Amino acid sequence: MAGQMTAAGKVPPAKVLVLGAGVAGLAAIQTAKNMGAVVRAFDVRPVTKEQVESMGATFLEVPIQEDGSGSGGYAKEMSDDFKKAQAAMMLEQAKDVDIIITTALIPGRPAPLLVDEEMLNAMKPGSVCVDLAAANGGNVLGTEKDRVVVKNGVNIVGYTSLPGRLPTTSSNLFANNVAKFILSIGPQTKKEKGFFQVDMEDDAVQNMLISYKGEARWPDKITAYNPPPPPPKKEEEQVVEMSVEEKLALANEEQKADFVRNTALASLAAAALLVFGYTADSPSSVSLMATFALAGLAGYQVVWGVAPALHSPLMAVTNAISGMTAVGGMLLLGSHTTEGAGLIPDTPAHWMGAVATALSFINIAGGFLVSAKMLDLFRRPEDPDEYFEFYSIPTALVLAGISAAGFLGMENFGSVSGAVGIASSICCIAAIAGLANQETARTGNVLGMAGVTFGLAATAADMSLEGAGLASFEQVGLLGGLGAGVGTVLASGVGPTELPQTVAAFHSLVGLAAMAGAAGEYLGNAADLDLGTMIAIYLATFIGGITATGSMVAFGKLSAMLSSAPLQLPGRDQLNLGMLAACGLGMAAFLDPGLISSMDPNTVQLGSLGAVALISSIMGVHLTASIGGADMPVVITVLNSYSGWALCAEGFMLGNPLLTQVGALIGFSGAILTWIMCEAMGRDVVSVILGGAGSAAPAATGDPVEIEGEVVTTTVDDVFENLKEAQEIMIVPGYGLAVAQAQFAVADIAKTLSEMGKTVRFGIHPVAGRMPGQLNVLLAEAGVPYDMVFEMEDINEDFPDVDTTLVIGASDTVSSAAEDDPSSSIYGMPVLRVWNSKDVIVLKRSIGNTGYAGQMNPILFKDNTNVLLGDAKDSCESLRNKVSEMAKPKESKLRP
Repeated sequence: MAGQMTAAGKVPPAKVLVLGAGVAGLAAIQTAKNMGAVVRAFDVRPVTKEQVESMGATFLEVPIQEDGSGSGGYAKEMSDDFKKAQAAMMLEQAKDVDIIITTALIPGRPAPLLVDEEMLNAMKPGSVCVDLAAANGGNVLGTEKDRVVVKNGVNIVGYTSLPGRLPTTSSNLFANNVAKFILSIGPQTKKEKGFFQVDMEDDAVQNMLISYKGEARWPDKITAYNPPPPPPKKEEEQVVEMSVEEKLALANEEQKADFVRNTALASLAAAALLVFGYTADSPSSVSLMATFALAGLAGYQVVWGVAPALHSPLMAVTNAISGMTAVGGMLLLGSHTTEGAGLIPDTPAHWMGAVATALSFINIAGGFLVSAKMLDLFRRPEDPDEYFEFYSIPTALVLAGISAAGFLGMENFGSVSGAVGIASSICCIAAIAGLANQETARTGNVLGMAGVTFGLAATAADMSLEGAGLASFEQVGLLGGLGAGVGTVLASGVGPTELPQTVAAFHSLVGLAAMAGAAGEYLGNAADLDLGTMIAIYLATFIGGITATGSMVAFGKLSAMLSSAPLQLPGRDQLNLGMLAACGLGMAAFLDPGLISSMDPNTVQLGSLGAVALISSIMGVHLTASIGGADMPVVITVLNSYSGWALCAEGFMLGNPLLTQVGALIGFSGAILTWIMCEAMGRDVVSVILGGAGSAAPAATGDPVEIEGEVVTTTVDDVFENLKEAQEIMIVPGYGLAVAQAQFAVADIAKTLSEMGKTVRFGIHPVAGRMPGQLNVLLAEAGVPYDMVFEMEDINEDFPDVDTTLVIGASDTVSSAAEDDPSSSIYGMPVLRVWNSKDVIVLKRSIGNTGYAGQMNPILFKDNTNVLLGDAKDSCESLRNKVSEMAKPKESKLRP
């Protein structure tokens, strides 16, 4: 205990942590201190600090002010925030100390769990936990009454007979305790020496006296202790039945509100079209706007038809299609070429085109490869073969036709190029339509590849029509091949768990490519640009900057390189508005340099373009950093939409209908997904776009709901018995399943139970992951048939008929606080009502772990809920082994 110094070296003194500073805790502190140990202690009651420090021990304090003093000198249960901070502090202590002594008890409840599996794993091998609360269940996970067990190399002492092991000391202490009790009801009552009076008003005294003045008091004369009455319940609001006239009046008001909102939107659209008409400088601009509007409507219709389970592949496919920013880079490489041009770009505009082309091809190859890998996971063994190789015939026909028109020098080569561009747009729209269900999703991905291929072929034809030389095509081939190779390598190692950050990284490439394309267009044609093109260049730079850096921050958060907590700078909204105003001022200077300065117009315009690139990049960082990790699914969809609008701006900049159509398609696709995600999370769309979602909890609309009950832990054996008896089983996974990589064990469990005749289904929340549909892809990777997987709105009403629900790695998406606690930050968010099942089993790493909302889930305290602590993968694999063993046919013991 005291350590020692020898010739062989120095042995430091033992470090002892005492949890609970009551009578037993103080005795442990004194004993350990007397033996020379370094002693630390913790108690939720601040009043014990002085006693602990008076004995020479260090009192540990949680950085949250909360008094844990309860009735009778015992501790009371603490808040979720306190428990979370306490768990973090205890984990650090567990890594350092050699001995933990626990003494915590709460009257009328099992002993609270203070040392969980995470702490035990953190302790050094050979460490010791002495659990003085073993008789009431223990404070240490794994304590066994009257036994010494070893868990992860830590010795857990659960003796309840410690007084019997020290008979003399125990007898003296007991006698002293009895004497003190007798004295407490005598002389001290009236503070008169020799005067003995029993204070029958004292609950402790009158409950312990079984006889008084020769008369028996037990059992009928002892007054049971009556706790103070609970606070009065709020009066339930009376439901007022509305008359037919009142219902009609209410319906009319709601209908009127809808018409007012739609009228306002239509008026804004009409005003925007008129402004566009006043500023349009050519009929081609009007034609582009018509193309944009029609493509947007087509995209709006097809995106709503995409199955929620395929939202992740949808984003991957649209992300790959947004690699059509290569069109701008290719056209820049083919413009203003000189006779002596080689493979190395020779002008700033060509360098920008080279950057845009290379980045775009990374996005195209990587995006489609990731999409194909994901969609292949949804393929079932019983699905019929697919003969996509046949589609190479019409593809080759189109490519051969446009190549022949070019080599033969046909006069209508431009018309052929336009027709191939139309084919490209049709294929891109059809690609999204193909994602409506799993059966046609892979066809959709192939159509997307064909659409991009046709678009690049049409662009190569346009380069030829503009007089591009052989060197330009060689540059495109070299850069395209290099970019495609990099994209293939990056995407080849991506699995469903890494999917969100990969999509975010590819989004950043689209933003950078759009910025490079816009800069190149200005640098190559500064003297010949009309007003519409100038506006498009500026907008492409602005949107591209936000998309690029915002996607980089999202990548950092999703890959855990950056903290998932929202950045909360003072005056956040004012900063955003200030940067937006600066960009607006820069646009005025870019369009009319004379308004701002008398300097050379080209210098002012170039400075304005550089400034908006810098400010929009900073704005992208701030907007995304201000959003918490819980809202990352929404952030990904917003960035997906931004990449489409950047592509659309580039289309207006180049006067290219293909880019305008594809950009509108992707922009509306991302916008619709953003709307769906915001509805699923109870978030405000405008707040998300402005970087405010998740950085502040909604204002409380009522008093916090006090959580009643206690957390009941269970074992793998008990869970197995539960599943064995259950017939209707629901499995609800969350992002924790992805982190633990437990999907394969869960899939095996579901398969085995189904083969045993049980009904097994999966319930998926729309935001149960880091991007829409991620959990669907994860389960598909493990071989779970997609007809076993159901969306929240399809399954929520079935929970009352479910015998057992397994919740694995989910918290906020299954929290009853969303419906029961108006003060909760997730109140109003649609959730899976798992608590309506007959039995709920929640797999958690530790009790203190909360969801992104930072709140304890009330379902853990419900009577029908049991918690299985431990790593989800380990727990699921243990459960899989037991379920598989049960399913094996029993060998006959009879001999032939």
